[in-house]
Amino acid sequence: MKNKITELFQIKYPLIQAGMIWCSGWELASAVSNAGGLGIIGSGSMYPEILDEHIRKCKEATQKPFAVNLPMLYPNIEDHIQTIIKHQVPIVFTSAGNPKTYTARLKEAGITVVHVVSSAKFALKAQEAGVDAVVAEGFEAGGHNGRDETTTMCLIPLVKSVVSIPLIAAGGIGTGRGMLAAMTLGADAVQIGSRFIASPESSAHQNFKNEVLKAQEGDTMLTLKELTPVRLMKNPFFEKVTEAYERCATDEELQELLGRGRAKRGMFEGDLVEGELEVGQISGLIKEMKPAAEIVSEIINEFKVALNERSDAKYAFE
Repeated sequence: MKNKITELFQIKYPLIQAGMIWCSGWELASAVSNAGGLGIIGSGSMYPEILDEHIRKCKEATQKPFAVNLPMLYPNIEDHIQTIIKHQVPIVFTSAGNPKTYTARLKEAGITVVHVVSSAKFALKAQEAGVDAVVAEGFEAGGHNGRDETTTMCLIPLVKSVVSIPLIAAGGIGTGRGMLAAMTLGADAVQIGSRFIASPESSAHQNFKNEVLKAQEGDTMLTLKELTPVRLMKNPFFEKVTEAYERCATDEELQELLGRGRAKRGMFEGDLVEGELEVGQISGLIKEMKPAAEIVSEIINEFKVALNERSDAKYAFE
């Protein structure tokens, strides 16, 4: 499968594993890269020395390209950038900030830069900043999300209409049919997060993985838009947030309720009561724990089957 993304990243399949906070360390990233996709280390939950360790271990575990996701709100971002450059990480996905801030510096170091956006407006700004590709992430995605609640089906054509650089679709994609749909809408590749949480290689706590496998339609919701919009699984902590909204809590009260370390507590430490559980709407379709390589193979095979079905289909128009 050769296209603009596979050539840009030098990978076999146009399938990228999202750099999920607390869920995607070197084991998951290397497994996806070895399977032909692009694995990403999620650096947003890591201290500088931990990121250094994960990059070193990833390089030992795979000879294939991999990437680091770099949220620009991270307090130790300068240390992370130095670590990335030191280890000659080939690809960086930036997010949660202005792409102009670090793109030129990273590219000067020979790094391919991709920026995550939630609107056509910001996709155009990212292109103007010189990034090599963009990830357009729709409302369905887990974790931190756009404020406008634009769905992936609407977002991809909108972004495609304004940028000329390669486009990666994200949000609500976890199957080969979803991959085909996104690429039919104009994407050159897909980025998948939630599906890889339910894998042995994911660094998520087993309690969280089990909750993902039990998830049903409607079990997640976007909330906390006054702070930073985030899609969460409904659990007792989520219900506390809902109650806070019902009593018209102020932004300060919401911030106090959120506190610090909620995501780590839920996804990494397995506290299903007081922790924050970030996962996408596609979780309702995830019913089995599978190795990352098997997930990649399953998605690609389903994509091929769906593509052949469309090629063989006969449509009559009057």
